[in-house]
Amino acid sequence: MGMAGAVMGKTVVAGGLLFALVATPALGADVDWSHAKQVNEITTEYKFVPAHLSFKAGTAYRLHIVNRGKETHEFHAPEFFAAMTLRDASSLNADRTEIVIQPGHDKDLYFVASKPGKYPLICSDHDWAGMTGEIIVK
Repeated sequence: MGMAGAVMGKTVVAGGLLFALVATPALGADVDWSHAKQVNEITTEYKFVPAHLSFKAGTAYRLHIVNRGKETHEFHAPEFFAAMTLRDASSLNADRTEIVIQPGHDKDLYFVASKPGKYPLICSDHDWAGMTGEIIVK
């Protein structure tokens, strides 16, 4: 039996390797996302507005990022993204280190911050021009 035919909760041997198949709930499956607090973030040349964001650990948020500039901007905050529960990671790049926003577009990220701390925020293409900020989770 191949892995595709395996049943969750069973132990499977495939290619000489032992696999325990466990059903895991989707990230944030128990969060009521309909009550997520909206926080807006604007990107332009060459700044974040606001440059300092503050979130409360354990609270559901919808981060709405709009690019009002003429260049592509990145909301690069890998440590922050690693310290949260996501509803859906599709807004993030494959490495889960940043959100890339094309000019005139917007993206949403639904999350619950879980680890208090201070996290750096940069636009990875424009940090040299001062496009930086900070994210605080209390």
